[in-house]
Amino acid sequence: MNHNQLKVTRLNRRWTQQEAAARLGVTQAYLSMLEEGLRDPSSNLARRLMRVYGLPPTVLPVSDVRKSVTADSLAQGLASLGYPGFSHLQTGTRVANPAVFLLTALAQHNLEARVAEGLPWLVLRYSDMDFGWLVPQARMRNLQNRVGFSVTLARLASRNDALQAPEEMLADSKLEKEDSFCKDLSDPERRWLREHSSDEARRWNLLSDLRPDTLRYVA
Repeated sequence: MNHNQLKVTRLNRRWTQQEAAARLGVTQAYLSMLEEGLRDPSSNLARRLMRVYGLPPTVLPVSDVRKSVTADSLAQGLASLGYPGFSHLQTGTRVANPAVFLLTALAQHNLEARVAEGLPWLVLRYSDMDFGWLVPQARMRNLQNRVGFSVTLARLASRNDALQAPEEMLADSKLEKEDSFCKDLSDPERRWLREHSSDEARRWNLLSDLRPDTLRYVA
């Protein structure tokens, strides 16, 4: 969490520390320590900060990446983060930190195409996500190519140059081994994608036909 962001947001709302602390249900002394970076908020307090201060879910603490989740839970999680492609879904799913959600989705063996298409949108919508945490975590799990591909698609579809730095960080440890974009491929699918993968996918040694101009909800 960006501790300075707490103070700036509070001042923009013209709240004293006492007023903000009362809204959050903490003491003024504790809020002061949060703003000075001497304490990190608990998960529950981070959610209250997000709600009371109107902060994005990037302020939520990072958590363990789940290796196996259902397709429906991923769709609902993406909907809870505001993805327009799933605006029709009704969800009671708790909002996740976008960086954690991205890594969880990319760790799946068989990711639904409708979810995969939304991941570049997620990168663009939350381009301030904690790449300092995400990149090393991706490397630990050998997911840097999948993350890098998502970042590349988001950058090219939106022309958001702010994404170039994390893209380059991921490229520094790019894996040479061929991979799919979170999908178990049959032999015919693999042969077809070797001929029809996008240039962006080839750059990351991935088999995928996703292209920037096919991502309806990124721009």
